[in-house]
Amino acid sequence: MNRIKMPKHVKFIIEMLENNGFEAYAVGGCVRDAILGREPNDWDITTSAMPDEVKKLFRRTIDTGIKHGTVTVMIDKKGYEVTTYRIDGEYQDGRHPLHVEFTRNLIEDLKRRDFTINAMAYNDREGIVDIFGGVRDLKDGIIRCVGNPADRFSEDALRILRAVRFSASLGFRIDDNTCRAIEELAVNLEKISRERIQAELEKLLMSDNPDRLKAAYELGITTVVFREIDRIAAENELTEVLSLVKLMPKEHFLRWSAVLSRAGKDKAANILRDFKFDNKTVNVVSRIIGEIGRPLPQTRGLVRRDIYEIGEDIYEIYLTFMEVYLPFYYAKAGQSDCMKETLANVKKEYNDIIEKGDCISLKALAVNGKDLMEAGLARGEQVGGALKRLLYVVLENNDLNRKEILLEMLDVTKY
Repeated sequence: MNRIKMPKHVKFIIEMLENNGFEAYAVGGCVRDAILGREPNDWDITTSAMPDEVKKLFRRTIDTGIKHGTVTVMIDKKGYEVTTYRIDGEYQDGRHPLHVEFTRNLIEDLKRRDFTINAMAYNDREGIVDIFGGVRDLKDGIIRCVGNPADRFSEDALRILRAVRFSASLGFRIDDNTCRAIEELAVNLEKISRERIQAELEKLLMSDNPDRLKAAYELGITTVVFREIDRIAAENELTEVLSLVKLMPKEHFLRWSAVLSRAGKDKAANILRDFKFDNKTVNVVSRIIGEIGRPLPQTRGLVRRDIYEIGEDIYEIYLTFMEVYLPFYYAKAGQSDCMKETLANVKKEYNDIIEKGDCISLKALAVNGKDLMEAGLARGEQVGGALKRLLYVVLENNDLNRKEILLEMLDVTKY
């Protein structure tokens, strides 16, 4: 492929730079994805123009990364990052160069990039610029570092995990020399923030091949960044757990619940906090994991009780998780079809309960604390306990959710 279809605004920016005597190309992941026939998420542009020269050519720009040569050009409320060719200086923290040096040489800029498949540039005038064999590696399905892999990983240790992530997202194998460098330098991932690690693991788990996380284990990466994987591997459960993850829909809460399904509720919450996940992720995933051993409800009343106890806010996603989890493990006993049928009945009841507005919470109960106090109960625990007991009666039989009936059922002397 020599021609790539670029968005009109990207073409406009490149042509504007070229018409004013500068070089300009689409570069990196957008070129890779376009060659693969994928729709790029973002289009990055690299140019021989210095940042100030870029700013003079466009009506509206934002200095988003001016120190590193990046200016965002705004067109129709959308931003396009335009970065000056650069040479990275010495790395001392395993992540960022101490300084950058701007250059007018495209080749020097491409040399600093991580993998061959991400080190290609394109414009309509020259076509694909590929000096490191990126097109060949795309064709062969290989993740290979630009130049010496030990140098690339020493510069930025996060590239170690990115290699596995790209392997998962593209379904490619990792080059042997690149693998050896990963094994040697995986310990450098200790220098990387947990937020950065989390972002790469998220992309890996949401990919078509989340089971490639096994490669991260085999290369010694998880020993540094995700020790729960090593623990389940030691118990010979890694292949099974990763097979479960791959079966899950590509949904954040579901796949993290699957990969941490052997950790238990509290440990899973601690792992997610260590990865600096938001409170909602910690809450939802740990609660789903905490309910894994719960037996499936067999009646409408028990479904209502489960919705209340598990939580109406997560019950639907809990069911979606179980629709994969339980048949997967019951398949060993030849009961997968039976389990699917039971789950389908639970899902049907759940949907009907929500549609008809059954009482499944204290808020929907026909009596409240004021009603019970007027009936003779003291404030505090007596009222709270009585409301909860009445709710469980109603969860079993929603026909009883009427104020007069519930007050008649209330025996003050028992509270």
